[in-house]
Amino acid sequence: MDWLQVVFLAIVQGVTEFLPISSSAHLILVPVLTDWKDQGLAFDVALHLGSLAAVVIYFRQDLINMTRSWTRSLSTRQLDADARLAWAVILGTIPVGLAALAFKDFIETQMRSEILLDLGLFTLEVNAAVWIALGLIVFGLLLGWADWRHRGAREVREMNWKDVTVIAIAQAIALFPGTSRSGITITAALMLGLSREAAARFSFLLSIPVIFLACALEAKGLLTSDESIDWAFMAGGVLLSGISAYLCIHYFLAFIKRIGMQPFVIYRLVLGALLLWIFL
Repeated sequence: MDWLQVVFLAIVQGVTEFLPISSSAHLILVPVLTDWKDQGLAFDVALHLGSLAAVVIYFRQDLINMTRSWTRSLSTRQLDADARLAWAVILGTIPVGLAALAFKDFIETQMRSEILLDLGLFTLEVNAAVWIALGLIVFGLLLGWADWRHRGAREVREMNWKDVTVIAIAQAIALFPGTSRSGITITAALMLGLSREAAARFSFLLSIPVIFLACALEAKGLLTSDESIDWAFMAGGVLLSGISAYLCIHYFLAFIKRIGMQPFVIYRLVLGALLLWIFL
């Protein structure tokens, strides 16, 4: 790995982690579309740590308020708006955590590698890029429909437990390559009547425990591997991923107020169609 690869992957991870266009899809596609070798588990952890730091810093005041209210609710048994939001983030993480434990091996081995689909008259070879393309197109169309027909004006603190459950289940679907965790959670929130900004904010808050757990699992694997670590590349990856992710969150929230999700839908459809054209 060289510095060009470090910079490119860090910016790709930081920008796409919070946009509804699937960060995992882009990181998987990099070695498919280039001659770069896999960057390794250690660098993946570094990139995700940068994104995690960015979202925590951006929403630091919200997180402080939520933590205080949640802690107080444990003794008083009373929930204010911040405590309810904290519980919503915690409970909203459970389905994706269970799904990851149940289907992680299948997703990583079967849907991110070449398999053969027996269609009767002929056999079709399907690789990771095709799965990603299908995810980009199908869930991109769903995002566009939700933004066009179901966008409302409700705010994050107006959500009820039914809303949280639906969004949490939607987040679990993001294990399918190309879906986009932020994309599917924003889609579900829009369909439930949340405003664009509220849908994005709750999606970003939900990302914190998800990214933390993902980093913890990857770090566990790193501790048991013999992979050598280049600490300069690691530090550069954390810094660049964090900066790009922070800027992405800031400008995305401002962007969607005026223009909405349709540019991201178009991007997903174009990228998905291009991948199908290349790999089928």
